[in-house]
Amino acid sequence: MWQVGKRVFAASGMTSSVCFVVLAASYLPATAQQVPKSDPVVPPVKDTVSVVGDPEPVALGQSARAVTVLDMEDRSLQLQSLEDSLRTDASVDIRQRGPMGVQSDISIRGSNFEQTLVLLNALRVNDAQTSHFNLDIPVPLPALGGIAVLHGSGSTIYGSDALGGVVNVTTWKPTESSLRLRAGGGNYGVNTQSFVGAVAGSRSSVVVAGARDFSSGFMPDRDYRSESVSVEGRATTRLGESDLLVAGSDRAFGADQFYGNYPSWERTKGWFASLTQGLGAATTAAAAYRRHADVYDLIRDRPAAYENNHIDQSWQGAVRHAHVLGHIGRIFAGLEENTDSIRSNALGQHGRNRGAGYVDVDLHARTATFSAGLREEVLSGGRIVPSPTFAASVLLQGKWKLRGSAGYGFRLPTYTDLYYNDPTTISNPALKPESAWSFDGGVDWYRGKTMAVSVTGFLSQQSNAIEYLRRSSVTKWQASNLARVRLAGVEASLQTSPAAGQQLRVSWTATFGAQSALDGQQSQYLFSYPVNRAAVEWFVQERHGIKLRPAFSVTQRYGLAPYAVMDLGASREAGWLHPYVQLTNLANTGYAEILAVRMPGRGIVAGIEINLTRRH
Repeated sequence: MWQVGKRVFAASGMTSSVCFVVLAASYLPATAQQVPKSDPVVPPVKDTVSVVGDPEPVALGQSARAVTVLDMEDRSLQLQSLEDSLRTDASVDIRQRGPMGVQSDISIRGSNFEQTLVLLNALRVNDAQTSHFNLDIPVPLPALGGIAVLHGSGSTIYGSDALGGVVNVTTWKPTESSLRLRAGGGNYGVNTQSFVGAVAGSRSSVVVAGARDFSSGFMPDRDYRSESVSVEGRATTRLGESDLLVAGSDRAFGADQFYGNYPSWERTKGWFASLTQGLGAATTAAAAYRRHADVYDLIRDRPAAYENNHIDQSWQGAVRHAHVLGHIGRIFAGLEENTDSIRSNALGQHGRNRGAGYVDVDLHARTATFSAGLREEVLSGGRIVPSPTFAASVLLQGKWKLRGSAGYGFRLPTYTDLYYNDPTTISNPALKPESAWSFDGGVDWYRGKTMAVSVTGFLSQQSNAIEYLRRSSVTKWQASNLARVRLAGVEASLQTSPAAGQQLRVSWTATFGAQSALDGQQSQYLFSYPVNRAAVEWFVQERHGIKLRPAFSVTQRYGLAPYAVMDLGASREAGWLHPYVQLTNLANTGYAEILAVRMPGRGIVAGIEINLTRRH
């Protein structure tokens, strides 16, 4: 794919960015479309559609689950990465090892980073080697459309890994033909370029996108170079809707302190291909292939001293059907198959497969809903794992909604859990799958369609929780099963449109857990969750194309002092020339989301986007 040496160099200044913009400008038409000077339309909060947590898309006002929907399309110039959007949900804990999406862990409601399932267009992208790569989404950021986050268990519909929650990333679906070219630069040697082109008709569309980000690093051995490309085609025929996606990414980065007190280096490559085909109005078939390669050098300048090479692959197929029960609801059913394998100089060669079937009954009256589902997953070796779920809601006086849910989730150990040994870690091939019963109950209040307030209490009771434990700092970490782990908490959120063209999101989550489960041992991941986290995002669209996105968060991790981070994105998106600026960590806070892995101080990236749109 792309070649890179052991050093990742960033272009000095804005040279390559300016050339990129000048080249694009030479293709501009004599006249360009102007954005109409009307008040921007903000979608109603209550009617926002979620594509996760239920078998089919449903408005948030009708869902019995706790779901957050995050728009990325309108905020494209204000965001540097997928993680910037996810962290606006206080129940989502993003633990970055570097900026611009270099590598990040994700967890929901205090779960660890291996207990959250990540989907791309409703298809699994979790990594079988290690969950550190679950957010290695190979689609360039400008080609993404939005994110839906399910809080709580989702294994009934989605299978393994969905203990703490599910994140479904969706790609952009164009409604008109366009071409967007972007280039920018900033401090720490940051240099970034991207393009996304779309050809859209009434029954078909094609989107082609590419992006690359470079940085010389804010400190030694923290440089990076990331590249990604994707092609997606959609068409509607008599058979149904078709969606074909092919994407690839290449990330190389200095990994100082990432996995121990070493000046390390790492490079990952990812490939993803999927085909989703509608078979009439009620049935959908889907298949996907994912490949991920990882090269890790413990000491960057001496790769021969200790180097790991891993390649894991996964295949998945699914058939999903919906049967209408008149006016009272629907029955959803599906069959799925998943196979994954790994070839590694450190982990060996292994493979496994599993098949599943599920059914979900969704009943609804004018003011109430009830759903019950059951999944039966057959693992390699013949073991069967049942995953039931129940959810209900009732709407009172048109503005109060009471809801509750209970569900069972499970996770298979990764190949790293089972087979990885190094100078500080011992694997455990005898690990059992971990599981959890999750319960939540909450109340939502809607004031019209422009304001929603939600409060939810939640409880997770885990069995055979997989964790790395040790008796003291002089012994090795051992992959182990903990018999019982209990996490509880409360989350609250406010979403409102205080004025035309404005969206305000405020959220807070508190999580509680007892270390008695450790029996005096030290834990590597389990008790690194935030005990308190608050997040605020205010998005403003002015009539003359001005967009502002200030975002603020405060995080207090277990046993540590709180820290605050503030970002600001601004752009002017009228006409064909869109200048933008992205300010990160405005207060220059010194902090680490992963112990000993420092995050950058105050940063600035500024640039220009050229937008050529063919309006119908």
